[in-house]
Amino acid sequence: MEIRILDEITIDRIAAGEVVDRPASVVKELVENALDSGTDAVTVEVRDGGISLIRVTDNGQGIAKDQVAKAFLRHATSKIRSALDLQQLHSLGFRGEALSSICAVAQVEMITKVKDVLTGVRYVIEGGTQKEQEEIGAPEGTTILVRNLFYNVPARRKFLKTGQTEGGYITDLMEHLALSHPEVSFKYVAGGQVRFHTAGDGNLKEVIYRIYGKDIVRELLWLEREEGGRRLTGLIGTPVIGRASRSFETCFVNGRFVKSPVIARAAEEAYKPWLMQHKFPFFVLHMQLEPDGLDVNVHPSKMEIRFHKEKEISDFIYEAVKAVLAETEMLKEIRLSPAASPRENVQQSVPEPFEVQARRQQAESGKGPVSAFDQIPAPAPSLAAEEPVFGRLLGGKEMPGHTDAGSRGSNIIKKDAHILVEKPVQMNFFEEKLLSRDLREEYRILGQVFDTYWIVAVRDKMLFIDQHAAHEKVKYERLLKRIREKDVLSQQVSPPVILTMSGREESVYLEYEGYFRDMGFEIEPFGASSYAVRSVPMDLSGYPAGELLPRMLDELADGPLRGAPEIIAQKLASMACKAAVKGRQAMNRKEAESLIDELLTLENPYHCPHGRPTIITMSQYELEKKFNRIL
Repeated sequence: MEIRILDEITIDRIAAGEVVDRPASVVKELVENALDSGTDAVTVEVRDGGISLIRVTDNGQGIAKDQVAKAFLRHATSKIRSALDLQQLHSLGFRGEALSSICAVAQVEMITKVKDVLTGVRYVIEGGTQKEQEEIGAPEGTTILVRNLFYNVPARRKFLKTGQTEGGYITDLMEHLALSHPEVSFKYVAGGQVRFHTAGDGNLKEVIYRIYGKDIVRELLWLEREEGGRRLTGLIGTPVIGRASRSFETCFVNGRFVKSPVIARAAEEAYKPWLMQHKFPFFVLHMQLEPDGLDVNVHPSKMEIRFHKEKEISDFIYEAVKAVLAETEMLKEIRLSPAASPRENVQQSVPEPFEVQARRQQAESGKGPVSAFDQIPAPAPSLAAEEPVFGRLLGGKEMPGHTDAGSRGSNIIKKDAHILVEKPVQMNFFEEKLLSRDLREEYRILGQVFDTYWIVAVRDKMLFIDQHAAHEKVKYERLLKRIREKDVLSQQVSPPVILTMSGREESVYLEYEGYFRDMGFEIEPFGASSYAVRSVPMDLSGYPAGELLPRMLDELADGPLRGAPEIIAQKLASMACKAAVKGRQAMNRKEAESLIDELLTLENPYHCPHGRPTIITMSQYELEKKFNRIL
């Protein structure tokens, strides 16, 4: 067998397979290069899902004429000089393979110009072979056009999906890139239509609005936490916008979009008391770490990373998310009016990359209006600004002369005075002061409907309380408190229940045996791998003892626990609902009053241990609207 040295073209095409697998890979590499060049505006245009054309324009530093050809060589990069630099990476790209890999399987044209140079350069390279290089007039920055991807590798091209599908991958990528750098203006054009255009003013909420729409933005909570050289910021969704999949969990580490099970699991664990089972949270999180605290060189796509102190990172994220959710008292409001469109196509004039650069240079020179750039409107203000409609939708300043929705001056209320009220909102009871002891006498139990829901009137609201969910929550918190205070009462099981554990179950039990004992279990060895359950926590006496322990062990076997005693207590307490009063089960007014009184003393009375709402509300406004008292 003869060993041969491959030629450079073949080597480049093989290498391209690791970096470029579809049009979205090309867009990712080119936009990351643009971001590393210091741009503050990027325009991406694609046709046919990026298969026939990809154009990326930025207003960054550009590439000097004598460096252009070198940029397309393999392992040519301006971002590292030696292996030691890999320990202190601050750039998104660093391998020096992107341009080389792309030009090996496509027809590539680059137009670039650096600052303080009269002309730029146009460079054409196809299939790794240089075709043209000439001087050309160009704005500062770089434009790269990639045509006919995989034109010379038909076997690869036939495995591409349809243009629509490939375009979907690019759209998803562009959304993540925009969310990762809110300080950069992104314009994304697909098939000749502008899909979104961000202002680039650093406002993350504005970017989320452009991508997901106002209904999502309305349900966001700001998060910020910093300790031990780590910083976490971002926006997390209230339980109202929980999703059926993890596709709305977005996290960035040092500006890089990553898929990290560590971050996802930590955030999901923090959400558990608030979200229903099989629901996942919405969040956009940005984490800043020292570069030597993680390894980004795990996979060519650089979307997978490893943390050097994984448990500390997990605990940090868990505590940050949990703190925000715990501080926000939320109540779901019934909305009888039709829902608004989930996304508004708000047009906004945001300049192109070269226009931003020219306008900034003009402002710095102080020369005043001297060109057509002066006719280009400035970027629209962020959603936190004083723009009337945005301000009212997103909780900013009211419009001058805005009428208070709660005005009682007339029994006919104009619809435009209620733009905030008629949308679904999260209500904060502590801000409304409806839970204060001074107002307890104002709570009036009106009765029960369907033998399940109690109706309580307080001021201009009606509360609907699910007796089963409320009882679950009360029992959960009651048991959790007893476990924390080591004051758990036990109920004897007679006769004892004999359990035969598998090797996996037994190892988990022995690891947490002390915790089970502190929580009110009395379990003794009964020969071989069998154990006798003689006592269980009294609050769980309604749960079959033969099912209780195996279920606990199954949940604990899923993985290592953060703060084992607390998490085990939470899992145990969540089972207390087995003994809770059920819907359509008789409960008299005195029992209901006692249950409601205890429920409203809890830190989070609004969700049962499984995440279902315990209380929902309906406003007087909604009733008046249905009776045509509001026009």
